[in-house]
Order: sequence, then C-alpha cells, then structure tokens
Amino acid sequence: MDIINIIFIAAAAAIALPVGLFFVYLLKGMLLKHSVDSAQEKAKKLINDAKDQEKEILLKAKDKALKVIDEAKRDEQQRRQELSRMQSRIEKREEAFDKKLLDLENKQSKLTKLEEDMKTKYDELAEIKEQQLQKLTKVAHLTEEEAQEKLLAYVEKQSKDDLFERMRKLEHVSEEELEKKARDMLSMVLQRVASSHSAETTTTTVQLTSDDMKGRIIGREGRNIKSIEQLTGVEIVVDETPGAILVSGFSPIRRHLAKRVLDKLMSDGRIHPGRIEEVVAEAKKELSLDIKKAGEEAAYDVGIAGLDPKLIHLIGRLKYRTSYGQNVLMHSIEVARLSAMLGQELGANISVCKKGGLLHDIGKAVDHEVQGSHTEIGYDIMKRFGLPEEVAYIAIAHHENSPTTLEGVIVKVADALSGARPGARKDTYEQYIQRLEELEGIANSFDGIDKAYAIQAGREIRVFVNPQDIDDYGAKKLARSIADRIENELKYPGELKVTMIRESRVVEYAR
Repeated sequence: MDIINIIFIAAAAAIALPVGLFFVYLLKGMLLKHSVDSAQEKAKKLINDAKDQEKEILLKAKDKALKVIDEAKRDEQQRRQELSRMQSRIEKREEAFDKKLLDLENKQSKLTKLEEDMKTKYDELAEIKEQQLQKLTKVAHLTEEEAQEKLLAYVEKQSKDDLFERMRKLEHVSEEELEKKARDMLSMVLQRVASSHSAETTTTTVQLTSDDMKGRIIGREGRNIKSIEQLTGVEIVVDETPGAILVSGFSPIRRHLAKRVLDKLMSDGRIHPGRIEEVVAEAKKELSLDIKKAGEEAAYDVGIAGLDPKLIHLIGRLKYRTSYGQNVLMHSIEVARLSAMLGQELGANISVCKKGGLLHDIGKAVDHEVQGSHTEIGYDIMKRFGLPEEVAYIAIAHHENSPTTLEGVIVKVADALSGARPGARKDTYEQYIQRLEELEGIANSFDGIDKAYAIQAGREIRVFVNPQDIDDYGAKKLARSIADRIENELKYPGELKVTMIRESRVVEYAR
C-alpha cells in the first residue's frame, strides 16, 4: 500500500513537474514582457524629458548668444566711435604740426637772412673800426697796445682810492666777524682750562744747611765732590755765595739727580765716596719712579690710554725740562686740554688733538742727548712707538707756518695760547731788548718809513709812514710785507700786531 502510494505520488510528481515548469516559464515570460514594457515606457519618458531639456537649453543658449551678439555689436560700435575720435584728433595734430613746421621753416629762412645781414654789417663795422684805429694811431702817435696801457694806468689811478676803500671795508667786516667768532671760541676754551699762569722752573741752586757743609761736600783733596760729579755727570760750582752751591750741567735730569743726591747727603750727614755711591743709586731709582709716575699722571689727566711704557717714561722726563722758564710737562698737558676743546668746537678728531697736544714737545725730553731739532726728534719718537702719521705730524706742524691738517692747526694755536698767556714764560732782559730792536729794525728797513715803535712788550709794532711817499693803498701793501718778513725772520710767542699809520698834518696861522 505504501509502495502504491509512493508510486502514485511519484507519478503525480513526474506529471506535475513539467506542468509547473511550463507555468513557471509562462509566468517568467509574462514578467519579462511586463518589465520590457516598463523599461520601454521609462526609456520613452527619459527621451521625452531629454528632448524637453534640450529644447530649454537650446532656448537659453539662443538667448545668451543673442545677448553676446548684442554686446559685441555695442562694443564694436563704441570702438568705431573711439577710433573715429582718435583719427580726427590725429588729423588735427597733423594739421597743427604741418602749420608749425611751416612757421619754423619761415623763421629759419628769416634768421638765415638776418644772419647774413648781420655778418655783412659786422664786416662793415670791422672795416670802419680798423679805419678809425688807423686814424687814431696817426693822430695820437700811439699804437693800440700803448694806448691800452695808458688807459689802464689812468683807470687804475682814478679807481685806486675807491678800490682801497672797498678792500678796507670788506676786510674790516670780515676781520670783525672772524675775530669775534675766534675770541668767543678762545675765551670759552681758556675759561675751561684751570691751570696756573706761573710755571714751575727747574732749580739748579742747592741751599745748604750751613757754610761748613761746603767743605764736607768738597771733602779731603776734593774726593767727595769729584765722586758726585763723576756719578751724576754734572759740575758742582762752590763759590763764595753764602748758604748755597750751584749745580751746572747740560742735562736737566742730571742736574735734578745731583740736587736730590746733595739734599740726601746733607740730611744724612755721612758724606764719603762709599755713601755717595749708595745715595746716587737710591736717587736714580726714586727719580725713575718719579718720572714714570709723572708720565702716567699726565696721560691720565689728559685722558689718553694705551701708550707704550717707554713713551710714558719720556713724557715724565718733561717734568724736569723747561722752555723760557715754563715747565714743558705742564705746558704739554695744557696744550692737550686746549687742543681737545678747540677740536670739539671745530669738529676735528679729538683723540688726535689730545695725543698731538700732549706729545708735540716730546722731542725736548731727549734733545740734550740726541742731535737734531726737537720737532724732528719728536716725529721720529712717535713713529718709532707706532703712533699714526696724523699724530706724529703734529710734532712738526706746531712749528710750521701753514700746517696741512686741521688737528695740526689746532695744536699750533693751543701751543701759542699756552706760551702767550701772561706769566707763562720768562725771558731775559737782554733777549727782550734784542727782540724789540729786531722788530723796529725790520720795520725801519723798508722805504718810506718815518719811524717805528715796538710797544706792548713786543706784541705790537706801530709804524709811521711818510704820507708824501706812500698812499693808502701802498700803506696796506707795506703792512703786509712787514708782517710777512717778521713771520719769516723772528721767533715770538702768540701773535704780533702790525699797525700802519699814515697821516697828513697841515698847519696855518691866522695873524
């Protein structure tokens, strides 16, 4: 039974399977057809939508194209109008240019004709001038050169007084302005320098405690004094001067050393050759330290650093050197300060002014031992110690008439100020009289001088001229000639004034 059912079921399944497959095929075909129809409808719809969009795009494109065309037409129209305006302007300019060119051609032709007429007239005038010159030469019996010389001489004679007055006026105005500025500057600088007028003088006279000390210094058979002279290199003069002996020597350092040795021996009381040697050795050490200290203090006071120790030692030696009674070290410090202040006022190199002012007389530290002038010695010393050329040159510049550098001029002026201050230097009576005589002699050596007087301690020469021999213009030239000769032949501190006086006196009597 079961088998039959199974067979029946199997047969039913075998029959139902083809039928199901058939129905499935039919159903799949129907579904496929439906999907195809649906796809076609969608495609048609998409095509229709695309056509609609295409129409819209074409319409928009046509509108935009029309707008672009309209704008292009407007731009083209504007450009045509602009080109038309430019063309009209160019045409007008061409017309104006042609007109100006025509005017220029007309003017050029007129100028050419005028030039030809001028040349013709110039030739005629030259010919007339030559004829007149020949006639004047025959009438005056003078050549052209001779007539020109006479005319110039006449004009010079007529205008000499006017020229002199104008020169004197201009010179007076410029001198007043320059002198006022210089006085203001120098007075301000001098007020800032607080240095004494009386300079220290190296003393060569040794004061004794008693006259018996002379015999002890001489010693038995003069052995003490000979020992001192040999060790110090000086000569000791013992004369009848009460309470003093004289130390004589060429070197100021040696004189000071001898004076210090004598002072030590007199204070110690033991005077014999052995003790003299010890005291001389001690005095040399003390003097060397004193010189070094003086040089360092001088450099510190001025504000200069970095100098070689040997150069510092040479600066200290100036403490025992004098010039016209003025201590050279004090003078050098004062010149350095004045130079720095003047350099600040005039815009110069202050460092060069300071160093040049302090070292301008450095040659005097060894001029008793080295041959040559102190200017040349000072220049060589500064070059040897590696100082710049502009600093070393000042050693020479402060004695030149016209220094080539501003710093050289400043130190020269400061040197003159320091030496010319009242009481700064001393001079002997004989030298003073000799300088006055030389001043008057130079003035009287010129022609046309009536008399000459040196006044104000030799700082001014007053010259009277004969008014019949020399006019005002000649007096001006004569004063300059006298000043130049004084500068070249005489040595004097500071400035010397030449005053020329020309006067005419007419005396009549009423009776």
